[in-house]
Amino acid sequence: MSEVELTIERLGRRGDGIGQYGGHAVYAARMLPGERITGVVSGDRIDNPKIIVSAPERVAPRCRHYKSCGGCAVQHASDGFVAAWKADQVRRALAAQGLDAPIRSVRTSPPRSRRRAVLTGRRTKSGAIVGFHGRGSDSLVDITDCHVLDVQIMESLPVLRDLVAGTASRKGALTLAVTQSPEGLDIAVSGGKDLEQSLISSLTTITKDAGIARLTWGDELVFQDTPPRQTFGTAQVTPPPGAFLQATSDGEAALVAGVSEALAGAKHIADLFAGCGTFSLPLAKIASVHSVEGEAAMLAALTAGWRTAAGLKPVTTEVRDLFRRPLLADELAKFDGIVIDPPRAGAEAQSRLLADHGPPRLAMVSCDPATFARDAAILTAGGYRIGWIDVVDQFRWSAHVELVAALWRD
Repeated sequence: MSEVELTIERLGRRGDGIGQYGGHAVYAARMLPGERITGVVSGDRIDNPKIIVSAPERVAPRCRHYKSCGGCAVQHASDGFVAAWKADQVRRALAAQGLDAPIRSVRTSPPRSRRRAVLTGRRTKSGAIVGFHGRGSDSLVDITDCHVLDVQIMESLPVLRDLVAGTASRKGALTLAVTQSPEGLDIAVSGGKDLEQSLISSLTTITKDAGIARLTWGDELVFQDTPPRQTFGTAQVTPPPGAFLQATSDGEAALVAGVSEALAGAKHIADLFAGCGTFSLPLAKIASVHSVEGEAAMLAALTAGWRTAAGLKPVTTEVRDLFRRPLLADELAKFDGIVIDPPRAGAEAQSRLLADHGPPRLAMVSCDPATFARDAAILTAGGYRIGWIDVVDQFRWSAHVELVAALWRD
């Protein structure tokens, strides 16, 4: 095949540059709008594109691993460009549903602030590598100087490599869910051998005096030096091993502030997909809260945190699969405010019931603009209006977009 020359018109949802060739869209990794490039077209992709004319928004990537690692997609673009691109992702998703809404701000977490990461570890002949997968491949990039991860996680990498080298088989890989806490790292390992006494002894020896608060292997607790706590409002919560946590404390603060603003004045609030209490416990300073979540262990952690915190209003909990059993009309009638923070799939069934029977104030938190827009369209058809949207970028330099939105019914 011969090389072609074309201009990148825009970025796609995953951060690839998009141009036109032969009447069809073609994708080029790590390119920016306005750039003139050459490369060989293979299917709908351009292999090894070369820049003829670069965009003014192009910057030198900070990370030495950027070309090989799949963790970041747009580190070659200026911060202002990335923020505008992520806001545009939300606008495009809304427009696809016939909606428009004001985006007030984009809050981007600072470098080296990710307090939660899922790493992969693989044993090698000479030891082990721990890091992220390469872009679009099963290759593993050994991370030595990540500009995304919190310093505490980065400092733990030698211990994680020792753990993988001493316990993993040569045929498989370990998944390491690592979470920062004031007490030390909380590490949940999956994909490993069955936990026997000899393995427990090895794990204990490897991680001794390594600043690890808790280590779990599969579903079993290996040791817990000190319960790894997270602060939600005024409450101290110890999440279950591997439990969901907002990726950065800065991003969490922005989401909590947005939720609190959207629900200002509400006295009886339901927190749907409540997790361990990211929103429930801060909201309990001003209102009674009913927290609904599908995982009983998360709600147990939430309740324990509420019981030991001073000055909070009543918090009740309910274990419930909201995808199969959304709150019904008579249940929704008990609340004058609701926060809903579903996973990537959104909450279509619950949104339909909220459209007909929801309270005056909703706070919607989403990690997927497309499913947010779909659910928002359902709600606006039922009489809600979108007051504002704040984009929250916790996954800096990635294609991931999160947001918090206020929806009100007059």
